[in-house]
Amino acid sequence: MKLLFTLVLCLVTVGLTPSLLAQSQMTHESRTPLTSEAAGKQAAGRLDDYIIGSDDVLSVNVWKEPEISRTVPVRPDGKITLPLIGDIQAGGLTPRKLQDNIAQGLRSYVSSPEVTVIVQEVKSLKFNIVGEITKPGSYPLSEPTTVLDAIAIGGGLRDFAKRSHIYVLRTSADGSHSKLPFDYKEVIKGKRLSENVELHPGDTIVIP
Repeated sequence: MKLLFTLVLCLVTVGLTPSLLAQSQMTHESRTPLTSEAAGKQAAGRLDDYIIGSDDVLSVNVWKEPEISRTVPVRPDGKITLPLIGDIQAGGLTPRKLQDNIAQGLRSYVSSPEVTVIVQEVKSLKFNIVGEITKPGSYPLSEPTTVLDAIAIGGGLRDFAKRSHIYVLRTSADGSHSKLPFDYKEVIKGKRLSENVELHPGDTIVIP
């Protein structure tokens, strides 16, 4: 009887192991932060959604025209430079709109150009953190990041930081500005957690 019980237990364990391993792998993958290249691949899959910004790296491929195809960064003025057509606006456009514009510009030189634009690296999605923080500056926003996460990324608060008077400056799509308070002392106690908002591209955390 004992031998039979042991055999059944082994069979059940073997049957469950692949499932548990798969769940573990899925959990690990879901928690793996996005690199700028991985974020770029996601953006490339959303040609109608992603808005190209300064410092993004674009792969521009013209079918059967390797001498025209390029991997180029978006300049601070929002433009890129390509053979034959020169400077062309990329910032503020979706990859699909940009590839249409490039194709239009190439029609004087190439018969029926087929253009593909891929956001190879997302570098325009950034947040800023200023004031009494160990490492102030701009940081990439390639994965979901809260205010508390950002403070950790910036090396932590300095000794004289006014922990209860931190705020996030945010610019909305219509150009209006908002000031979101963040009480560090309360949040780390598990209180006022609603203030620990997820950052948007362009947000600036101010630490008095």
